[in-house]
Parts: sequence; C-alpha cells; structure tokens
Amino acid sequence: MKNVRILVVIMVILLLSNAMTFAAENDLKITEKVKIALIIPSTIDDLAWSQVMYEGIEAVQKKYGEDKIEIEVSERLWNAVDAGSAIRQYASQGFDIVIAHGAQYQSVLDEIAPDFPKTSFAYGTGFATHHPNIFAYDPQAQQGAYLLGIMAGLKTKTNIVGIVGPVKSGDAIKYNIGFEKGVKSVNPKAAVRIAYTGGFGDFVAAGEIARTHIKAGADVLSGTAQQSVGAIKVASEFEGILWLSSDMDQCSIAPQTVLASQSYRFDEVIEKIISFRQEGIVGGKHLELTLENGFLEIVYNPKLVSVLTPEMNKVLNEAKTKIISGEIKVELK
Repeated sequence: MKNVRILVVIMVILLLSNAMTFAAENDLKITEKVKIALIIPSTIDDLAWSQVMYEGIEAVQKKYGEDKIEIEVSERLWNAVDAGSAIRQYASQGFDIVIAHGAQYQSVLDEIAPDFPKTSFAYGTGFATHHPNIFAYDPQAQQGAYLLGIMAGLKTKTNIVGIVGPVKSGDAIKYNIGFEKGVKSVNPKAAVRIAYTGGFGDFVAAGEIARTHIKAGADVLSGTAQQSVGAIKVASEFEGILWLSSDMDQCSIAPQTVLASQSYRFDEVIEKIISFRQEGIVGGKHLELTLENGFLEIVYNPKLVSVLTPEMNKVLNEAKTKIISGEIKVELK
C-alpha cells in the first residue's frame, strides 16, 4: 500500500510538472510593451459583450504585467462615426492593436486601416479581412447555443421556449439558429418563439419581450447582446423560470434564474493576435472561437447545476463531444 501511495504521488508530480512545462512553452515572450486600445459600444461593466472582451484583455495584462501590456478603453461608442474618430486617434498615437468590438465597425476599419499599415486592427463578430492588417474574430455562437438549446428542450415543462433577440443579423442569428436546433434535437414538440428589439442596448424592450414570452407560457428563456441583462432581471421576477445566457457568465445577475452561459474566451484571441504580430503578421486572419479550440465554453451556475440530472448531463456531454469531433455540424440554415 505504501508503494502504491508513493507511485501516486510521483505520478501527480509528473502531471503537474508537464502541465507547467506546457503552459510555459505556450506563454508569449513579450520583450516590448504592447499597446492595446479597445472601442466598445457600451461599457466595461455591461455584464455582456463589452465586459467579456475588456476582461479578456485585462486577463492578458494581468498574466504578463502592466509593463508589457498597456490598455486604453473608449466606452459608449454605439455610433460607428464617433467610433471612427477614436480608432483613428489611437492608431495615430502608436497603439499596436486597436480593437473595435462590434460588427458595426467593419466599414470604419476598412476606411482607416490602409492609413496605418503597421497597426493591427480587429473587430468581431466578423469574418471578412479586406486589408492585411485587420483581424476578424468570429465566435461560432451556434455551437454553444446548440448545447444551451438542449438544456432548454430537456428542462421546459410547458414546451414553450422564448428567445429575446437584438437584431436579425450577425452573431444573434447564429445563436438563435443553433439554440433552436438544440431544442428540437431533444424535444421536437417544443415551440421556440423569437422576438427582436431592433437594437443591442434596449434593456426596457428586452424586458418587455421576456415578460410577453412568460405570459404566453414560456418557462425557459434565452437571448443575446447587452440588452439581455434587462430580460434576465424581468425573468427573475417569476418563479420557476430558467434563463440561458450568451457572451459571458451572467449567473450573478440572477443566481436563481440563470442556469448556464456560453462564454467567450477573448483572452485567448488577444494572445493569438499578439503571437501573430510577433511572427510579423499584422492581420489578414479569420479567428474562430469554437468548442474545439476552447475559445468558447459553457459555464454552469453552481447554485442551479443540480437541476440537470445525470441523464441530462450525459446527453449534453455526448452532444459536446460530437460537435468537437465534427459528427454534429450546427449548420446555419
């Protein structure tokens, strides 16, 4: 027995040593300060799209140190024209990476990028890189949404599921398609009802749509964009309603309502961009966030995770494995 214990201890030490070696090998060697500017449509504490990117950059700064990573942020730039002024100013000041965090900024970057060929610009959700110094980061939101849809299909008692959408385009459409397919994969009888506010930051309208869904019988809701915070707060007013989130872990908004969240690992995206620049590549890359590369993950609310039975978790784990392997392809049609 003593020999077995010694062997176990040795194995643990070896595993930890290997893990530390792997981490060290994958850390960036930053010799000169990297200046990163972030332009966001809302605020760094919106508990959604903007905050998860800010926290991603902040995590990279914490990892490598403020002497290696400098961060500047411009908030509340919903208007792409106003954002353009900030983008150009940061590039003129010599920032290495300028991130315009929204698909609405693509055309502005297309105009500005040629004037600053040594600056790396990035935007998302996007896939087009019309210039060699633009990175497009592209969350495959339909993948995590498919898993959240499975949860909704398994947990609904009324067979009515509601989605609070921002606009009928981009990341929202990808999410909605994946979510509905996930629901239908385990519960073909369930109805998925979708309504849109027409914007990204209308918290009141999002809340009213959530209320309408619930009054119409929906007992599981979901949605995307900054406005989802308003919908979650309304959902939390009703007993027995579950919410499934996207963008980041939102369980703190309503610990008794938010079951799980699809969260984007933007820290990994930022490190990837820095790594490319170290190789002399300043853009022209389409960076996907997927379950396979770990840039996209599902985060469970520890206070509610027990509502998922072992059988439900088995279905979820099998689906996740099949998405990663390619056996399940969440097609956007």
